[in-house]
Amino acid sequence: MTRAVREPLIRQTAAGAVRGARDGEVLSWKGIPFAAPPTGERRFRRPQPPAPWHELRDATAFGAMAPQHVLKSMEVDPSVPLSEDCLTVNVWAPAGAAGRPVMVWIHGGGYFAGSTAQRFYDATTLAAEGDVVVVTVNYRLGILGFVDFSSLNPEAGSAFRHGFDANVGLRDQIAGLAWVQQNIAAFGGDPGNVTLFGESAGGASVIALMASPLTTGLFHRAIAQSAPVTSVYGRERAAMVARRFLDIVGIDPGDAHRLRELDPFDLVDAGAELVHEVSGAVPGTLAMAPVIDDEVVPEYPLTAFRDGHVPRIPLIIGTNRDESSFFKLMRSPLLPITSEKVEQMFAEIAADNPGSPGFDEAGARITGAYPSYPRRRTPAEVSRDAGFRMPSIWLAEAHSSHAPTWMYRFDHATPLLRVTGIGATHAAELAYVFGSFAPRGRDIVFGLGGRAEALRVAGRMRGRWIAFAHGESPELPGAADRDSADRDSPDPDATGPGIEPSVPWPPYDTEERPTLIIDREERVENDPDGEIREAWGPEILAFR
Repeated sequence: MTRAVREPLIRQTAAGAVRGARDGEVLSWKGIPFAAPPTGERRFRRPQPPAPWHELRDATAFGAMAPQHVLKSMEVDPSVPLSEDCLTVNVWAPAGAAGRPVMVWIHGGGYFAGSTAQRFYDATTLAAEGDVVVVTVNYRLGILGFVDFSSLNPEAGSAFRHGFDANVGLRDQIAGLAWVQQNIAAFGGDPGNVTLFGESAGGASVIALMASPLTTGLFHRAIAQSAPVTSVYGRERAAMVARRFLDIVGIDPGDAHRLRELDPFDLVDAGAELVHEVSGAVPGTLAMAPVIDDEVVPEYPLTAFRDGHVPRIPLIIGTNRDESSFFKLMRSPLLPITSEKVEQMFAEIAADNPGSPGFDEAGARITGAYPSYPRRRTPAEVSRDAGFRMPSIWLAEAHSSHAPTWMYRFDHATPLLRVTGIGATHAAELAYVFGSFAPRGRDIVFGLGGRAEALRVAGRMRGRWIAFAHGESPELPGAADRDSADRDSPDPDATGPGIEPSVPWPPYDTEERPTLIIDREERVENDPDGEIREAWGPEILAFR
């Protein structure tokens, strides 16, 4: 009996050869360095190319997570280490792939947490169903990636005694995209057909990278899921946060270079204090986020979109109906959920934008549009819209005048999530996009059933993302399930969810404002919650 010849698992990158693994008809390579370890004198500086290796490198395990406090809810294999040496990519490709579309994922986590090793980001199903090559990118987080110490550099003419670069976490993501351009053809991907997608801080990173002059030609379409796109701050606020962190760790600004001597996990601990302090003092702000600089993000992304200073590439953007319940559940300081904190947020935004007409009265006008405010959960709904929904709408308004743009709202929730009031919360859509639900009986969200329905919703959503990555509009074929086996199988996991007939999803425009509602049954609504959107108005309400 002749054995079928199996595709080799070795691929050659610019830095050296790697050997991956096979899972059915999908090949994967994990933990591939795309930059040198950002340690020692490289800490707080832009990434540098990796040192070449001359022996075959094993690429069957994830690389290290960036230093952080790891939560159980992140669902990461405990064998994955934490280290500053974390700048790696992972690749999934269908067997025999050649010239396939590429999808590059930027994970979320508030700019201070997260990893490509989280269960939600296993791209085996996405690669297999979509006939796409998927790349997930690790990047520096927290103090090491998203606090800008460049204001502590000596004045021009010095030899950069401190040598701090701004936005090093974004620079890592750009380096990952450059790695894709240089190497992905060896893994079966087409470097001329790259979709950049991400969620939460990863979604906002997608938008910031669209607005960056350093990313020209690195990707060709984009998807931003639950992106806090206005959480990008100016130099003054960035410098204030940096100096406050120096106070916390007891370092004089003139000795800022000593930050390179501290243990990375001491930086993580001090960073947690900074997060709570900054978000507590000024509700609605983040201690760790992209900042305006001279190279990576030279202007506020929403301003760049409105002025047409971004590539005119297709974009999908949207939010989840119940974003804020996640932050309440996790007791996170990142999103204000009481009426007192919401009203303080509006007052602080007005103070941050002196002379802007209408900002002083905006809070009362906006909160008055929410029925029952401030009772029940309406303060959290206002925060949801301030942080996620309205910035996404403002951005869709701007980009749709220059390029094809589609808007969605993710409403689906399992029976358990509905009963508990969590609903379609922040990050709930991740397993739908990746097809990464836990095995039957091990996913708590199905404690009251609903798995088969979720798989059907996921199949539709994932199918749209895949069609978009293939260079088409995000539509599904009008056919019924893939085959009768999907309908008849007693175990939906045995064959995968069927893709049901879809509704047309028109591009966004400011006249009709069509929005795909992703739920048990898909539908398109024109201008959902239009009265509330009108109360917010067209002006960008954001911190500077």
